[in-house]
Amino acid sequence: MIANKDEIATWVRSYTSDLYAYTISRVNKKEIAEDLVQNTFLAAVEQHNNFAGKSHPKTWLFAILKNKIANHYRQQYQKSAHVPLKDAVESLFDEHGRLKAPCSSIQWSADEELLDNMDFIRTLQGCLDGLPKKWSSVVELKYINGCDSEKVCRELDITPSNFWQIMHRAKLQLKACLENKWFKTGNLIK
Repeated sequence: MIANKDEIATWVRSYTSDLYAYTISRVNKKEIAEDLVQNTFLAAVEQHNNFAGKSHPKTWLFAILKNKIANHYRQQYQKSAHVPLKDAVESLFDEHGRLKAPCSSIQWSADEELLDNMDFIRTLQGCLDGLPKKWSSVVELKYINGCDSEKVCRELDITPSNFWQIMHRAKLQLKACLENKWFKTGNLIK
């Protein structure tokens, strides 16, 4: 069945901004978000005959989009599956294998919420971008997309023990990055 051009055009006008807003909050890269939304509409045109009208078109489009986002992270994970982990975590430990603690006690400001501070958000995003792709995929699916651990394991085709190992290492690296790039600069220390 050929998609009704007027109906698809109405969907594009009505739902693009909502789909884009959702996507940019998940992938944090403008170009990727735009591509994912565009691919969502292309898939809707190709699969229009599968839309039975039992749900709202926006619901159906969001279901397609969520699959596109999951596929994006799955592809990123698979591309990075062969990155040696040793190189990524080597700087976190001393010559005796003990964890380095560059900033053992952080004084948090009581009057400022970190997630409301755009400078902190940019610093955090830089730290996330510095993680190996495999690790950032796990962290973003778990904490940014809000997926539970089992779903992350299914999406990325990893075992639960591998998930927890990646999560532990990613948290250590994020902690070190934030301590060096945010807290040592005195941004929140009073």
